Parts: sequence; structure tokens; C-alpha cells
Amino acid sequence: MILLFVVLFPIAAALAILLGAPARRTALWSAGITLGATLLLCLGFEGNAHGAYEMVTSFSVNDDWNINFALGIDGLSLMMLLLTALVTFAAVWFTGEIAQHRNAFYACLLFIAAGAMGAFASLDLFFFYAFHELALIPTFLLIGIWGSGNRVVAAWKITIYLATGSFILLLGLIMLYRAVPETARSFDFRVLQKSAILIPAKAQGNIFLLLLFGFGILVSLFPFHTWAPEAYASAPAPAAMLHAGVLKKFGLYGLLRLALPLLPAGAQEYNTLLIYLLLGNIIYVGLVTIAQKRLDWMLGYSSVMHMGYIFLGIASGTLVGTTGAAVLIFAHGISIALLFALAGEVRQRTGTLVLEDLGGLGKLMPLAGFAFGLAAFASIGLPGFSNFSGEVMVLFGTFRNGANPERFTIYQVATLLGLWGVVMSAVYMLRAYRAVFMGSQGESLSAVTDLRQGLRVPIGLLVAITIWFGFFPQTFVKLVTPTFKTYFAAKQ
Repeated sequence: MILLFVVLFPIAAALAILLGAPARRTALWSAGITLGATLLLCLGFEGNAHGAYEMVTSFSVNDDWNINFALGIDGLSLMMLLLTALVTFAAVWFTGEIAQHRNAFYACLLFIAAGAMGAFASLDLFFFYAFHELALIPTFLLIGIWGSGNRVVAAWKITIYLATGSFILLLGLIMLYRAVPETARSFDFRVLQKSAILIPAKAQGNIFLLLLFGFGILVSLFPFHTWAPEAYASAPAPAAMLHAGVLKKFGLYGLLRLALPLLPAGAQEYNTLLIYLLLGNIIYVGLVTIAQKRLDWMLGYSSVMHMGYIFLGIASGTLVGTTGAAVLIFAHGISIALLFALAGEVRQRTGTLVLEDLGGLGKLMPLAGFAFGLAAFASIGLPGFSNFSGEVMVLFGTFRNGANPERFTIYQVATLLGLWGVVMSAVYMLRAYRAVFMGSQGESLSAVTDLRQGLRVPIGLLVAITIWFGFFPQTFVKLVTPTFKTYFAAKQ
């Protein structure tokens, strides 16, 4: 029942806010209670060597189609629920004064959180897809109504891209359902996993390609990435935190949950294509990130660039690399959420995020400068932060695939190019930190004030989490490894 509460409570709180409940107080209490309940899920999770689902709750919705509102967790989905709860709590706390439609703004944040929670906890294909669509609608509204800059164009662009990705994904899920023999068809993930061996290898390739492009567009896989930087630059900071930190990870979760275990032959067929595309994320987008002149656009492109490492882990074809991809999903979600939150605070106080118009804010905003530095170190992949352990596992896992002492394969080449991406990350992050917080300050910035003391709570929480899992990565490794063990055991 705790799992059901975690999924439905944010929806109830959002509806209460729309009906007139105090917006900020209700949203903050809802996010805090949901985080507490998620931590109880973590404490109650037993885990097992086979990665079986626990705390399963199921209600029949349609007997003819065998659709059930089924929820359950394994190590992977529990990690995603924890990420969602943490970022939601921080995003609501960071939300400042809203000039118009205050209740609707907070309700949209909670609807995004509820959609993500529902998608990550669902064991039914129908609700897996439906919960994600629930989270997309408030995302468009937050950008189009409360955004800044060219917000209308950004809202339409993200709508067109993500609607296209969702449509392609829907076609792939329908084909996946119909590829299973009629006597074994089901929307239930557990039944599909048992029936996956019945899907012909030829059909797997077509289905995997649709899922790859459907999920890939939602994740900003190159060359379908251009919606993300503009959307994040135009979005209010809490919306950027939730989408970049949590909702964008839905596509990666879908590939790990559905595409890899259910379509192994298809994944093998298109693995080379995926590697070429993800290298576009790492190398091309990395170079574009270095060229950015605004902090918000730089963070947006940085988020797109780092998706390449997670895709690399998915394409690695090894247990170490795939586990590293899952760890990096969580690590990146925490660090990018904190970076967008701090960028929003800088824009609120200075009125600009143009790098050349900033400088010397470290003296005026020491707390923001310290927190941004830690978040930048985490994003770069500095040892001691959870991003480091995830990236190391991805790179080592990928390099080990097909290792040949006589010649390099595409996996070794991709690993070496990925290492150059780490260098580029250091260049653009440290350059941005220097431009914003170091050097001399302009006269127009002399009245800037530091972050309010209350923000130490969400900042301290996000920093503590990324440092804890940086020093103790085995906490997550032990959690998610059983999810992938069965898949890789079946391949051998």
C-alpha cells in the first residue's frame, strides 16, 4: 500500500491545490511526505538475486484486454522512484514567488512528479505509457505560461518533438504486444519477460528500432536533441529540474526495462547504429556546449551531452556497463537538477545568464558559488561524486566488450572518444564557473544577495546524496545488478 500511496498522493495533492488549498504549503508537505514514503520503500525492499518485483499491487481495469493497474518495484524502479522523490522535493522547495496562477504552477509540478512515479512503478504497458503522457502535459504548460525568453516557440518545439517521440514509441509498444503469440499476449511486464523468447528475431529488429527512436527522441538522442537546450533555457527552474533530472530519464528507463531484456536480438542488430548516434551526443554536442555564451543554454546542452554516456552503457553489452548506465541515470539527475536550480537563482537575482555579463558573484553569493562548484565537480565526474562511479563503470564495461589484443573494435573506439568527452565536460563547466563566480564584478551586480538560508536544506540534501553514493557506489550497484543479471545470463 505504501507504493500505491507514493504514486497517487501527489495527484491528490495537486487536485487539492487546484481546488484552493494553500499552494506552496500543500506542495511542500506533499513532496516531503512522498519522499518519506519512498525512503520507507527503500527500507522495506528486500531484494533478491533474480531481480523479482516486490510490493506488487494490482487492480483489474479491463478484463477483455487484460489491462490491470499493476504496480511493483525492483532495484531499478526503486532507484528511479527515489530520484523522482528527491528532485521533486528540491524543485518545490526552490520555487519562489509565482506572479500568476500560483496554484496551477505548483499543481503542474506535482502532476509531473506523479506521472514519473507512476511510469517507473507500473508493471502494465498501458499505464507505463499513460503515466508518462500525464507528466508531459504540465511540462508544456510550465514552459508556455511561466517560461522566459522565447517561451512560446520553445513550448511548441518541445511539444512537437516529444509528441512525435511518444507516437513512435506507441507504435513500437503495439508491435511488441502483437509480436507475442496470441495465447501468450499480455500488457504485464512479468508475462512479457517470460514470453520474450517467443518473439522471432526478425521481428525484434523492427520493434527495437521503433523503441530506440521513440525513447531516444524523449531522451534527446542525437540528432533529435535540439528541443532540449531551448526548452530548458526557457523553462522555469523547477520545471527544468524535474524534466532534465527525472522525466527525460523515462526513455532510458524504458530501454533498460523493455528494449534490452525483451528484444536482445534487435538490440544486437542495431547496437552499432546506437553507438554512432551516442557519439554524436558526446563529441558533437560536447563541442557545441563549449561554444555556448549563456549559462542556461550551456547546462541544457550539457544535459544532452551526458545522455551519450548513459546510452554508451546501454550499448556496452556488458553487465558492468549496463549497471553503470543505471547508476549514472541517478547521478546525473541529482547533479543537473541542482545546477538548474542554482542557475535559476542567479537569473532571479541578476536578471541575466549571459556569461560575459556576470562575474565575481562568488563574493556576493558564497553559498551559491560553493554549491555550484560541488554540482559542477559532480557533473564533470570528479572522484568522490556518484557521477564518477557511473562513468567509470560505463567506460570499463564498454571497453571490455569484444576486447581484442590485436585490434580495437567499435567498443574500444567509442570508449576512447568518450574519454575526450570527459575532458570537454571539464572545459565548459570550469569555464562557466569562472565566468559566473570568479573575476571582477560589474557595478550592476553590486546589489545582488546570496541564497536565502532556507535553501540550505535542498542544497545540502542533493549534495549529500551525490557524495554518499560517490563514496559508496556499491549501495546502488547491489540494488540494480539483479535486474540485469537474468538478461545477461540468458544471452550467454
